[in-house]
Amino acid sequence: MAEIITNPEKGKRLLKRTSAKPDMTPMVDLGFLLITFFMFTTTFSTPNMIKLFMPDAKEGTSIIKAENSITFILGKNDKVFWHQKDLDELTSADFTETNYSLDGIRKQILEKYRKAKNPENFTVIIKPSDDSNFKNTVDIIDEMEITNMKHYALVDLYPKELAAYSQLSEAQIMKNK
Repeated sequence: MAEIITNPEKGKRLLKRTSAKPDMTPMVDLGFLLITFFMFTTTFSTPNMIKLFMPDAKEGTSIIKAENSITFILGKNDKVFWHQKDLDELTSADFTETNYSLDGIRKQILEKYRKAKNPENFTVIIKPSDDSNFKNTVDIIDEMEITNMKHYALVDLYPKELAAYSQLSEAQIMKNK
């Protein structure tokens, strides 16, 4: 039969053997927490981009009537001028100065949109001058998003408009002296 030792040798203790491997459970938990954190932060942060759709190069340009559009010319020192004239009749006196405030560009766009003969084809024409800065262009494109204008175009200044704008700029410089 089995023998039971009742009086073990004194001084010797039985050692409990532990595993030499570290417990990885907390590290796995931390990994899942980090993955979850980064997944949430990437889905909550939306990119700050402007939607700008460029037409295909194959498509021809369409003729837009002056009464069904408004043209904004972005000038120096955050100045904005608008007109609703055909290029043949355009002079520097036809430019009206406005600004980027609530009663500025937005008011003009919405007012001209309501008065347009064909509102579904109403077009805002944006013409940044060489004197304007990139922020002005971004601001006016933001106004297109705010006012929900579906038709707008970024266009270069035509020579006749450039001449009228230059004349207006010179007149303002002379006025400020």
